[in-house]
Amino acid sequence: MAEHVESKNTVISEKLSADSISKTNGFLKSIGVFNFDFPDQYETKDSFSELTRGFLKNVYGSLHGGAVGAVAERVAIACARTIVGKDKELFLGELSISYLSGTTQNAEVIVNASIVRSGRNLTVVAMDFRLKDSEKLSYISRATFYHMPVASL
Repeated sequence: MAEHVESKNTVISEKLSADSISKTNGFLKSIGVFNFDFPDQYETKDSFSELTRGFLKNVYGSLHGGAVGAVAERVAIACARTIVGKDKELFLGELSISYLSGTTQNAEVIVNASIVRSGRNLTVVAMDFRLKDSEKLSYISRATFYHMPVASL
């Protein structure tokens, strides 16, 4: 059962259709993710990160690999945006994750990200996921973003 997570930082957009919300809600219910309707603040575009936080644990009591990927992508985008101007759109070209060890259900994980390389056409971000209490390395990830539009040669 997913936790109910609320945030005052959720970005609201009116562009998500009622049909899309209904289909997503129905799919999640059909696979047993949760048995309640989307809270109002999640029925909008751009609430992805807040909604994902509620699904980070799987039925085996550990961090789900797909959730690690979702978190890695969001952190990498945030890190890349620190040096890539808003005039350039970022396109995720590659995301690799190495699962070194599992995390327990209630463990807090700290994610650190840094720019490995950034140039005219691409930016590479490296991340590590460590347990907060022991600093044990659990996952490492690397993301490559292409800058759109591509610079003329």
